[in-house]
Amino acid sequence: MRAKLQLLLLTFGLAVNLWAQQPTANHFDGKTWWSHVKILADDKMEGRETGSEGLRKAEQYIVQQLTEAGLEPAGTNGYYQPLKFISRQIIEKESTAALVRNGAEEPLSLSEDAYFSTRVDLSPDEVKAPLVFVGYGLKIPEKNYDDFAGLDLKGKIAVLLSGSGSDIPAALASHYQSAGERWKALRQAGAIGVISIPNPASMDIPWSRIALNRAHPQMELEDSEFHETAGEKIALIFNPAKAEKLFAGSGHSFQEIAALGKDRKPLPHFPLAVSLKARARVQTTKIDSSNLVAKMPGSDPKLNNEYVVLSAHVDHIGIGEPINGDRIYNGAMDDGSGSALLLDMAESFKNHPEKIRRSILFVFVTAEEKGLLGSKYFAAHPTVDAKSIIADINVDMFLPIVPLKVLRVQGLTDSDLGDQARQVAQARGVRVQPDPEPLRNLFIRSDQYSFIRHGIPALIMDVGFDPGSPEQKTFKDWLTNRYHAPSDDVDQPVDLQAAALYEEIVRELLISVANADGRPQWKPDSFFRRYARE
Repeated sequence: MRAKLQLLLLTFGLAVNLWAQQPTANHFDGKTWWSHVKILADDKMEGRETGSEGLRKAEQYIVQQLTEAGLEPAGTNGYYQPLKFISRQIIEKESTAALVRNGAEEPLSLSEDAYFSTRVDLSPDEVKAPLVFVGYGLKIPEKNYDDFAGLDLKGKIAVLLSGSGSDIPAALASHYQSAGERWKALRQAGAIGVISIPNPASMDIPWSRIALNRAHPQMELEDSEFHETAGEKIALIFNPAKAEKLFAGSGHSFQEIAALGKDRKPLPHFPLAVSLKARARVQTTKIDSSNLVAKMPGSDPKLNNEYVVLSAHVDHIGIGEPINGDRIYNGAMDDGSGSALLLDMAESFKNHPEKIRRSILFVFVTAEEKGLLGSKYFAAHPTVDAKSIIADINVDMFLPIVPLKVLRVQGLTDSDLGDQARQVAQARGVRVQPDPEPLRNLFIRSDQYSFIRHGIPALIMDVGFDPGSPEQKTFKDWLTNRYHAPSDDVDQPVDLQAAALYEEIVRELLISVANADGRPQWKPDSFFRRYARE
């Protein structure tokens, strides 16, 4: 009898061991995802500019796919949540900018030297004001940090270098570099405008390409609730290669400033020896576009009125100046990849149903490229009860261009969403890392930030790399040559296995969050906990 019992226990142990070694089920092969990308990034979609016919075609395709996947409409008009925008385009031939030094004007080239930012409602009148260098241009009360302390900025234009000091945590630095937060502090200090110099150490795109589409339209939501830079009369982006002319005669050089900024060291603050004289002529039009929202209902009668959001942006930057003869900025990775993932995810739940307690909301937002405008509106005015949204998992340009061995998670330590993401990824043999490139300021540059500002725990995950690795060079080359360029199309190399593995991680994270007994919670030491809804 004892021998039989031992044999039974041994057999049971082997069975458990074998069960534990069974590979996790796979639902994706990368191929169906890529087939959606090919359609969304086809030349027929004309780069999916916000408000364009190309974007409307892409949205029609998405609605068709959502319907076939059996997802319920959850917008305000079927799947659609219509939005209204103000579009602004600089009339460059009627606009001028010059530095004034010792009474003499030095004209600026609105391509080689600088360009106007029409994300701001620029003054139609001539603006003439002294310049003051304000370092990183940040005021961060939590760290008793104030770049404007002791400076006379009243009626003046602030000149700043993008970035932050190394002693400022990434979340704080990102938040206070957002346009609204930065202008709030500058306006309080009396400034009337801003000249931003990109940090050469963190430029994703070379100036030659940045300046190429400088006259492309920018937008703002029509609703004044979202006008974060009211009162900013002038906004210029200045070429770092030409920035020495700003610092001449000040006792400092831009070379000195850039070297400090590269290592995130403290920057000096001082008046510059020049003033700016500028006049911007802007053409304004009204544009209509829409977010798309679909629902997969949960099964738990007590929890199915709570939602986990899976979000991605549909728009890209449309038709622009030609590069190598190509004018269509297809946006295959940015963010055809994310929208395609949402469609692939919906199809996978149809083909491989899961019993999910909470509902999942599939949200395809518009106008991300114009400043997260679609997600800003949705997060402020969701199509479901605002208190019912418990989390957002955002997918934006996750770049499966190398094997997925490392997963970069923005928001990893801010809520227990990060803990769940780590568990899911590690179970798939993927190592997790926080942001290794804080200078790029990524956490506020995609739609999860809109949800965070409304107290909703959120994160974004990307295929990652180890600093100094060959994979880092692959990503840097991609950003230099393809990011916001016509070559971000369907002819580029892609790792379908990496895409499929990434999709598996997103799927399992969705299920984990939707089936948990409780909602995701902010970590006690997270900066963003202050936005949590009571």
